[in-house]
Amino acid sequence: MWYLMMAEAVMLSKRDLSDTISEQVKDGSVAYLLNKPFNFILYHFAAGLGDSVLAFGGNLLIGGAVVWLMVGPPPGIAGWVLATVAVVIAWLLDFCFSALIGLSAFVTEDASAFRFIYQKFLLVLGGLLIPLDFFPAWLQQISLNLPFAWIIFGPARLFVDPSLARLGAVLLRQGIWLALVGGIVWIFYRWAVARLVINGG
Repeated sequence: MWYLMMAEAVMLSKRDLSDTISEQVKDGSVAYLLNKPFNFILYHFAAGLGDSVLAFGGNLLIGGAVVWLMVGPPPGIAGWVLATVAVVIAWLLDFCFSALIGLSAFVTEDASAFRFIYQKFLLVLGGLLIPLDFFPAWLQQISLNLPFAWIIFGPARLFVDPSLARLGAVLLRQGIWLALVGGIVWIFYRWAVARLVINGG
């Protein structure tokens, strides 16, 4: 139950940047923002970070109170501290995916289909629906080699079973995927902005 509480807190607190970018492309306001003296992607990250922190705190407070009444006290302080570190990196990784989906609206104008698919990957392969520990061995191995598990499962599992070794393993996987997806976002952003300028956006 404490695992599910943390998993839901992470899922419900992350900001859906893809929908915001898609709407800005549709109404044309993206051209106004791109002309501002700041990075378009970092601007959205900064704008959403405060919302995510507040939402995460509220989810922990309410969800934690409910689960405490149902099954007893939460894990020790180590679980809270280590999971919080992993949650921050998980937000960064999710932000990169959301940015990539949102930037696809520069081409498709509507990114809702990609957003739907991504959310289902998080639901199943990310460990939100059930912990990956309950998966068959072959599916668990596949899931752990994909980035979705390190957005939801990694921080939540670290919360209920905290250790420095597990923290290192989670941060390593998160860091690898963050570097990879972040690089793709940077390349795609440069291409998408150039395409928008060419089209007179």
